[in-house]
Amino acid sequence: MNNKKLFVAGLSYDMTDDQLAQAFAQFGTVVSAQIITDRMSGRSKGFGFVEMSTPEEAAAAMQALNGTDLAGRKIVVNEARPQEPRNNNSGGFSRGGSGGNFRDRDRSRNDRGPKRW
Repeated sequence: MNNKKLFVAGLSYDMTDDQLAQAFAQFGTVVSAQIITDRMSGRSKGFGFVEMSTPEEAAAAMQALNGTDLAGRKIVVNEARPQEPRNNNSGGFSRGGSGGNFRDRDRSRNDRGPKRW
């Protein structure tokens, strides 16, 4: 393992960044611990990232904590992978395709008779 950053899934929705850091601190120096939250609600998404000071500490934490109970939930700890590049669109919707609005599509269907709006 060459990476010092770990992906942690299955976290309690009530867990804080500090509590996550404390859980991993027994295996070495925690450089950072961040629980990912929803932008709109601010609530935890149930996963986060922990960065340890060395790859050896990260490997020890991953081996010891993967599959264990943390705050009442079974967690999964894996080596973090680089984030894949995103498209430059908003909301995750594709800009390609036919799209259009429903009124235009319905007007093209002559078999239903006139629309009343």
